[in-house]
Amino acid sequence: MNDHDDVLEKLARLPTIAHPTVSPAGGEVALYYDITGRNELHVVDVDSGELTRWSDGEVPRNARWFVSWGADGDRVFFHLDEDGDEQNDVYALSRDGTVEPIVEMDGQVVIQDVGDDGETLLLGSTRDGQFNVYRHDRATGETTKVTDYERAAGAARLSPDGERIAYATNETDDYDNEDVYVANADGSESRNLEIGEVGAEATPADWSPNGGRLLVGDNTEDLGRIGVYNFESDDVTWYGDGTYEEQAVAFLPDGDRFVASRARDAVSIPVVYDCETGERRELDVPEGVTSVGGMGPAGISIDEDRILLEHTSPTRRTELLVYDLRTDEYETLVEAEHGPFEPEEFADAEYFTFSSDGVPETPATAVEHDPYEELEIGALLYDSGERPSPQSERSSDEDRDRSGRSPLIVNPHGGPRARDTKSFDLYTQVLAAHGFSVLQVNYRGSSGRGREFVEELIDDWGGAEQGDVATAVEYALERYDWLDEDRVVVFGGSYGGYSTYWQLVQYPELYEAGIAWIGLTDLEDMFENTMPHFRTELMEKYLGTPEDNPDLYAERSPVTHVENLDAPICIVHGVNDRRVPVSQARIFREALEARGLEAGEDGTFEYRELGEEGHASSDQDQKLRLFRLLTDFLERRVDLEMVRGRRSDD
Repeated sequence: MNDHDDVLEKLARLPTIAHPTVSPAGGEVALYYDITGRNELHVVDVDSGELTRWSDGEVPRNARWFVSWGADGDRVFFHLDEDGDEQNDVYALSRDGTVEPIVEMDGQVVIQDVGDDGETLLLGSTRDGQFNVYRHDRATGETTKVTDYERAAGAARLSPDGERIAYATNETDDYDNEDVYVANADGSESRNLEIGEVGAEATPADWSPNGGRLLVGDNTEDLGRIGVYNFESDDVTWYGDGTYEEQAVAFLPDGDRFVASRARDAVSIPVVYDCETGERRELDVPEGVTSVGGMGPAGISIDEDRILLEHTSPTRRTELLVYDLRTDEYETLVEAEHGPFEPEEFADAEYFTFSSDGVPETPATAVEHDPYEELEIGALLYDSGERPSPQSERSSDEDRDRSGRSPLIVNPHGGPRARDTKSFDLYTQVLAAHGFSVLQVNYRGSSGRGREFVEELIDDWGGAEQGDVATAVEYALERYDWLDEDRVVVFGGSYGGYSTYWQLVQYPELYEAGIAWIGLTDLEDMFENTMPHFRTELMEKYLGTPEDNPDLYAERSPVTHVENLDAPICIVHGVNDRRVPVSQARIFREALEARGLEAGEDGTFEYRELGEEGHASSDQDQKLRLFRLLTDFLERRVDLEMVRGRRSDD
C-alpha cells in the first residue's frame, strides 16, 4: 500500500454517525455508527454517555434510511433493502438482539410515523405504483392502504391519540402545489386544510402533545415559513419575520414551544419559538451546520428543556450535542471522530457570492441561451493549500504559469433541490488531500433561498443553473490566482452527475476531464424507469412529460449532444440504483461507442458499474472503492506532477 492509498483508507475508515433519534422516555439515543468498520445500530445512554451496540450485521451496510423507536423503548425499527436498491422492508431490532420482520411488501416501504400506542405504524409505499400512505397494525399484522392519490402522498403524521393522520399531497392541476390534509386514521373523511395559496407547498411537521394543533410549513410568501394550525378555530398562526428560510421540526414536550431550522447563507441554525408570544431565538451553537432531528419522525426531546442536536463544520465531523434551553449551554454526548487526523488538517471552506445571468463567457456548444435574470449565487471554495513556490517565481513565464498551482474540482450538488453547506464532506476532503481545491455552487434551483429561487429550474434543466456553475468556475479562476485554469475537472453525483455530463457537452472548453457518478443522461429513459414518485415529483414537476414536451426532453439530455464531448470522462454507476437507473450510464456509453470512441485507461472514456450498490453508499468498503476509482482516474488523466513535485520538496 502506497502513502496515498493509506490516506484514502484512513479517510474512508473514519467512523460516521447517522440518524440519531431520542427514545420515547428521553434517556437514550439510537443511531447508526460504523466505528467497528461496518454500519451497526448503537444506543447511547444520555446520562452516562455509554455506547452499546445492539446489532451484529442485521442492519444495512449503507446507512441511507433513518431508524425509529418503538413506543415501549425496547425496540428500534429499521429499513432493510437488497444491496442498496431502496426497495425497503421494515424490521425491528429488540434490546435483547432479536430481529423480526414487521412489514414486507413489494416496492419501497418507508416509515412515516410510529404511534404512541405501540401498535400502529404509518408507512409510505410504492406497493401499488404511486407513493401513498399505509397503516400497519402490529397486533394483527395487517397493512391497510389509507390514501390513493395519483400524485405522491407523504410526510404522514399520526395524532397522539391515534385517531387522525396528517399528510401532504396535491390534487390540483398546478404541479408546483402541495397541500396539508387531515383524515381519520383509516383515511376516511379527508380534508384539505387549505394552508397557503395554490401553487405553494405546505407540509405537516408535528402534532401538538394534546392533538389540538398541527405544526406546518409553507412557502406562499416565497421563503419557507412556519405556522401552527389550531383545529378548534380552524386557522393558522404564522411565525417569524420572513428574513430567512425556515423549516418546522417539532413541538417541544410542553406544547408551548416548537423547534425550527433556519438556513442562512451556507449554515443552518436551530431556532426555538414561543407559540403564545411568537418570540424566537437562535440557539448558541458553534459555526457550521447544526441540525435538529434527521429524516423521518426522529425524536429530538430528551426532557422538557433538553434537545438533541447534530453539529458539523467543514473541518469537523458530526458530533452529538445535548442542548439545555434553560441555560443555553450544551454538552457533547458523542464526540466527533477524526481518527489519525486533526481537524485543522482538513481543508476549510470559504463562502462567497457572485452575480450570474446564467450565460458564462465560455461558449456554449449544445444549447445557446439568451441572458437570464441576473441573480446573486452562493458558492463554497475548499482550498487545497497548493501555492506557487518561491522557486517558481524565479522560473520562466511558462513554468511559473503552472508550478505549484492548485488544480480545481468543480462539484455541483445533487437534488437539484438541495444546497451545499459548511458541513464536513468526506468526498471533498479526499479530493483536497489529493491536491485539488474544490468548488461547490448553490446554483439557481437550490434550496435555502425560497420558492422563487427553487422554481427557476422549472422547464429549464440544463439552462441557467448550468450557466451559473460555469460562471462560478470563471469567477473563481479570476478571484483566486493560485488556481490553475488548465486543470479544471467537473465531478458530481445524481443531479450533480447530470451537471457533470452537461458541463462537458455544453462548455467543453472549460474542463480537462470529468467524473459522472450516478448521473442522468437520457431524460425520457429516466422518466420511464425511475420510481413512481420521482417520475411525478421530480421529472414531471420540473419538465412535464416526454409526451407533452418531447423537444425539451431531447434537447436537455446530455446524450443528445455526445458529439461535443472533448475531454476524458469516467462514468460510474451502481447497478442497483432505482432512483437513477443504471440504464442512464449504459445509454451514454453506447452513444460514445457509436461515435467510435474506445473505453479503457488509454481510451477516451472509462466505465465502471458498481456491484452491490445503489444510489451511493455510506459503507466504508464501498466508499473506499469509489475513492480509489476517482483518484486513480485523476492521477492518470490530470497532470499532478507539479503538485507531487512541490510536496516532495517540502
